[in-house]
Amino acid sequence: MKDHVETVFRTVESGSAPAVSRIAASWRRSIDKYGLHPGEQQAPERMEDGQLRQRRDEQGSFLQIAAPKLDQLFGLVGQSGCTVLLTDAKGVVLDQRCTAADADVFDEWGLAQGTDWSEAAVGTNGVGTCIAEERNVIVHREEHFLARIASMSCIDAPIYGPDGFIAGALDVSSARSDQTEAFNRLISAMVSQTARQIEVDTFRAAFSQSRIIFADRDSSESTILLAVDSDDIVVGATRGARKAFGLGATGPVTPLPASDLLGRDEGPTGFEKAERAAVMRALARANGNVSEASRALGVGRATLYRRMKRLGIGD
Repeated sequence: MKDHVETVFRTVESGSAPAVSRIAASWRRSIDKYGLHPGEQQAPERMEDGQLRQRRDEQGSFLQIAAPKLDQLFGLVGQSGCTVLLTDAKGVVLDQRCTAADADVFDEWGLAQGTDWSEAAVGTNGVGTCIAEERNVIVHREEHFLARIASMSCIDAPIYGPDGFIAGALDVSSARSDQTEAFNRLISAMVSQTARQIEVDTFRAAFSQSRIIFADRDSSESTILLAVDSDDIVVGATRGARKAFGLGATGPVTPLPASDLLGRDEGPTGFEKAERAAVMRALARANGNVSEASRALGVGRATLYRRMKRLGIGD
């Protein structure tokens, strides 16, 4: 423990380490911004049951959507000494999966529902640093700020809400002494994929009355989805779509015709191809009847004609 504390202070006091290392930069925040000490022994405080229930109620739909995904992820990592955690945007644990055999160990560390794992509370850790830096992180053992949790490995990914703001963090933590960095990277891929699945399902639920347009992209860190209303107006976008189309990182999306986005050459590939295929399928099923095809697609006849013209689909 003494060695870890000395390492943290020596690294933070270095003029160059925080500038080149994200972990060192987080250690500096933990000391300078939050006034924490790496030798602190107290576990994170756990909020009372009533407070936790209220917090969970505020995130009701988010938790309901995420629950089956947590079960799936836990089914993959639970028997290897890992716990799966879901937090809110402030780093408070709202839901958890772990085996009965591991529950006491994680509880002793404070890895339990109702505990605060923000950087402000416990310094550098998977949940808090993931939220603070808005990125996937792996915090392996001695990379943690506090010496008391320096034997843990934490793998996290942020989850963004339909409004572009962080809704929470997905965490897999392990207490295994033989946990390797290679195994951490394998888990990280699963955590990232699960976080994106939760993000997609949350977005679809938020725009359940809209048509959802999806674009393929070679990226595991973002999913590009647009929500389009019956007038072919974009009313919502995932974080990936916001970045791809310059729609603003957070907040409501300024309504604009989907064709204004999908026709851009600099936009992600796949949109026009997918839209053309959808129109062709509708026309084929309607035996070329444009009125029937427009009803099947949920758009007006005039709108469908405009799309057909833009997509180069003749009569």
